[in-house]
Amino acid sequence: MQDGVMREWLESSHLAGGNAAYVEELFEAYLDDPTAVSDEWRQMFDALPRDGHTLDTKHSQIREQFREFAKNKLKASNATAAAPDLKQVRVLQLINAYRFRGHQHANLDPLGLWKQETVPDLALDFHELSKDDLDREFNVGSLAVGKDTMKLRDIHDALEKIYCGSIGAEYMHIVSTEEKRWIQQRLEGVLGRPSFDKAQKQRIFNELVAADGLEKYLGSKFPGAKRFSLEGGDSLVPLLKSLISRSGEQGAKEVVIGMAHRGRLNVLVNVLGKKPQDLFDEFAGKHAANKGSGDVKYHMGFSSDFATPNGNVHLALAFNPSHLEIVNPVVMGSVRARMDRLQDSTGSKVLPITIHGDAAIAGQGVVQETFNMSKTRAYQVGGSIRIVINNQVGFTTSKREDARSTQYCTDIAKMVQAPIFHVNADDPEAVVFVTQLALDYRNTFKRDVMIDLVCYRRHGHNEADEPSATQPLMYSKVKKHPVPREIYAKRLQEENLLDEEQAKQRVSDYRDALDKGEVVVEEYRPMKAHSVDWSPYIGNDWDVAYDHKVDAKRLRELGEKICQYPESHKLQSRVAKVYQERLKMAKGDKPMDWGFAETLAYATLVTQGTHIRLTGQDSGRGTFFHRHAVLHNQKDASTYMPLNHLSDDQEQIEIYDSVLSEAAVVAFEYGYATAEPKSLVMWEAQFGDFANGAQVVIDQFLSSGEQKWGRLCGLTMLLPHGYEGQGPEHSSARLERFLQLSADHNWSVCVPTTPGQVFHMIRRQQLRPVRRPLIVMTPKSLLRHPMAVSEMDELADSGFQNAIGEIDSLDPKKVKRVVFCSGKVYYDLLSARREREQEDVALVRIEQLYPFPTEEVAEIMKDYQHVKDFVWCQEEPQNQGAWYSSQHHFWAAIPAGAQLSYRGRQASAAPAVGYLSEHNQQQKQLVDEALTIE
Repeated sequence: MQDGVMREWLESSHLAGGNAAYVEELFEAYLDDPTAVSDEWRQMFDALPRDGHTLDTKHSQIREQFREFAKNKLKASNATAAAPDLKQVRVLQLINAYRFRGHQHANLDPLGLWKQETVPDLALDFHELSKDDLDREFNVGSLAVGKDTMKLRDIHDALEKIYCGSIGAEYMHIVSTEEKRWIQQRLEGVLGRPSFDKAQKQRIFNELVAADGLEKYLGSKFPGAKRFSLEGGDSLVPLLKSLISRSGEQGAKEVVIGMAHRGRLNVLVNVLGKKPQDLFDEFAGKHAANKGSGDVKYHMGFSSDFATPNGNVHLALAFNPSHLEIVNPVVMGSVRARMDRLQDSTGSKVLPITIHGDAAIAGQGVVQETFNMSKTRAYQVGGSIRIVINNQVGFTTSKREDARSTQYCTDIAKMVQAPIFHVNADDPEAVVFVTQLALDYRNTFKRDVMIDLVCYRRHGHNEADEPSATQPLMYSKVKKHPVPREIYAKRLQEENLLDEEQAKQRVSDYRDALDKGEVVVEEYRPMKAHSVDWSPYIGNDWDVAYDHKVDAKRLRELGEKICQYPESHKLQSRVAKVYQERLKMAKGDKPMDWGFAETLAYATLVTQGTHIRLTGQDSGRGTFFHRHAVLHNQKDASTYMPLNHLSDDQEQIEIYDSVLSEAAVVAFEYGYATAEPKSLVMWEAQFGDFANGAQVVIDQFLSSGEQKWGRLCGLTMLLPHGYEGQGPEHSSARLERFLQLSADHNWSVCVPTTPGQVFHMIRRQQLRPVRRPLIVMTPKSLLRHPMAVSEMDELADSGFQNAIGEIDSLDPKKVKRVVFCSGKVYYDLLSARREREQEDVALVRIEQLYPFPTEEVAEIMKDYQHVKDFVWCQEEPQNQGAWYSSQHHFWAAIPAGAQLSYRGRQASAAPAVGYLSEHNQQQKQLVDEALTIE
C-alpha cells in the first residue's frame, strides 16, 4: 500500500485519532484469519488497495506499515483507544483462540489419562478480559451462534461447549476460508452438540448393546482366543452404521472398508451382517473343504448389501494381512475401479472408509504415501473417511514420546489439510454427530477427513496378553471403568428414554440372537449381483485356450494409426524421430522394436474393448525413452495420446506418471485389479529394484492373495532388469524373490527377449480367461538392440512362446552342450558363438520361468537326447537370479544321466559390481565359460 493511500485511509473520519489502535487490532486479527472479524470490517479490509499484490503475499510488510502509521496518528492526536472498542477486539481474539486451540482442552479421553498442557490463549486474562466484562454485550463476529451480540459470559460458555466438550476440532490449518467457514457453521450452530430424537438414541443404544454383547459372548465361549476385541471402542459400530446409512441417503451405491485387526470381528458381525454361527465355526477350527491355505479370521474380508433410506448400498470389507496400514491404498484402488465402472468421476457413488490404529497411523510410512496420492489425477477417489481407533497404546508402547513426535497421532493428516475431529468414544452421540459432519464435508469438498475416536482397549494387544505388566496405571483405570453401553444407558435413563429393565432386556435379546447364529444386523440384505462378473475367470488353468491371432492387415492399419498425431502438436526432435521410425515399422519397411510392438499390443486391446490402466514414475514416455505413448507439445505443453484416437467405439487407455512411491502405488493398483477383471492393469517400475519398496504388497497380496482369501488379481508388473554396468542398485529386479514365492500357479514370471514376445505376452495376460499376476523382467538395452527385433508376421500368426529353441541352423547331432538362459544374456551368448563360428553349443531360451514350460522344453529337448552336458547361464550372481529357485525344473528337463552345471557370476551380497571395467570382465568371463567345452 502506498504511503499516501495509507495516510488518507487512516485520516478518514471513523478511523482516525483514538480509534487507530482499535483498527490496528482488527487489522491484525484479519491478517491472521479473515473470519476473525465481522463481515463489515472484512469487506472494508478486502477493499484496501494492494499495490499490485495480494494481502496474503505482503502480510508482514503491510502490517508494519499499518502499525507505523497508527503509532504516528496516536502520537499526533495524543489519544488512547476507547476501552469498549479494544475489549471488542480482545473478544474476537478469544473466539479465534478457541477455534485454533480449543481441542487441547477438550474432554477427549474416557480414562482421563491425557495430561494436556494448559493453553494460555484460552484464558480470559490472556486477552485482557476479566470477570468485570462477563456481563457486557459484545459483537460475536463470525461466531455462528445465531446472534450478533452476546454477553461475554454466554460467548465463553458457548466456546467451551463447542470446542472443549466431547469433540476437539482441528480445522484452522485448512487454507480454504470457505471450508473453514463451512465447518464453523456446522459446529458452532449447534454448540458442538446436535439433538437426536428418541428413535435415533434408541438405535445408538442398541448398536452399543450389539458391540458389547458380541465381545462378551466371544470372551465367554472362546476364552483366551485371539479376537482383537473392540471393547472400549464400542462406538465404532454406531459410527459405521450411521456413516453407511447417511452415505446411502446422499447417493452412494458402494462402500469399501479397510481396517486392521482391532474390532474387525465386531464389524463383520454387527455392521456387515456376517452370520455369528459362521464366525463361531471359525473359532472352533471348522472350514470349508476347498483349495487354498486360508487365513486367520481377523484378516478375512466380507461383502454384503446394507439397506439405507435411498436404497441398498453394497459393502465390501477388504482382506487385510498383519501389515496394518498397507490395506489403505488397496481400498483406494478398489474404490477407483468401482468409480470408473460406474462412470463416477467425483466419488459421489463410492465411499472409501479406512480404519486405523493410533500407533500404526503415526508409525507407518504408507500412510503419508496414501495421503500424498489423494488429490492426484491417477489416484484421487473424491476424498476418504479415515477413522482412528485410538486406544492410546500400540502393542505395549503408550508413552507419547516413544510412539510419535507429534501431539496427536492424526497430525499426519494436516499434510493434505484434512480436518481432524477428535471425539470421546464414551459419548456416542458426539461420535455420530462428528460422523455425519465428516461425511458431509467429504461429499461437499471431495477431500479426506479424519475422525479420531479416542477410546481404550479393555484387554491387552490380544486377549492372551496381560496389559497391566506394562501399563499398570492405565489398566487400573480400565478395570474400574464402565463400558460405553452402561454409560449411555444411564444417560438415557436420566432423560427418561430408557429404564433399567428395558436395558437388561436389550442385552438379553441380543445374546439370544447370537445363540441362534443368524444375521443380527437389521439393515443386512442378501447380496445381489453387481456390475462385475468374475465367473469367467474362476477355475481356469494356465493353458486354457484363447484366440491370440490378429489379422495382419489390421495390424498394419493400427500400426499406422498409433503413429498419427495432429500437425499442430509439435514434438521434441528425438520423439519425432521415434515416430518417423515407427511409421516405417508399420509399413513393413523396417523390423519393429520393443516400443512399437508394446504400443501395438495396447492398440489391439483397446480396439477390442479392453480398458487399460498403466502407471509408473515415468510411464508416459518410458524410463528408457522407448514408449512415448503420451506426446508433449513443445509449444504449449499440452499432451496427446494416439492410442486414444484409434476409433470411435474403442476403449480408453489411461497412462499416468505416478507419484514417487512404490508401496502405496502398487497396493493401489492391486486394489484396482482385484475389483475390475475386465481392465488390463499395469504398474511399471522406473528400475526393477524399485519394487523393493513394495515388497509387503508383493509378499502378502500379490503372491498369496488367491491362496489365502480366494482373491483373483490380474495386475501386471513391468520391472526393468538386466546387467548393463550401472552398478548394484539398478541391475536386478530381484528375480530370485519372485521365483522363491512361486507356487500353486499363483502368478507367471516372464523374461521376454523379442518385441514379438512382449506383444503376445501383453495380449495373453488380458485375453486368456485367467486373472493372476504377471511379473515381467523387462529389458533395458534390448529396447534398441539391433538383434532384438521382430517382423509383423510374428505378431499376426504365433502366440507367446514360453520357451524358444535354437534359431540358427545348427546340426543337432553335432551339439555337445545345451545352454539354458533367459533375458539379455542370450544375445551376448549368441553374438559370441557366431563370432567364434561355433556349432557344438545350442542355446535355449526360457521365456517363462514360472510356471515352468515343461512340455515346451521337452519338445525342444527331443533333438538333444544324446547331449550329456547342460548349462544354466545367467548374469545375476549365483545366489540370485533363477539358479537356486528353478534348477529343479532344469534337472527335470534334461535327459537321464546328463549333467547340469552353472555358469554366471559368483555368489555376492550385492546384486552387481559398481565398476564398469569389472562388470565387463565378469560378463565376458561368464559368456566364455558358458560356451567353452573343456
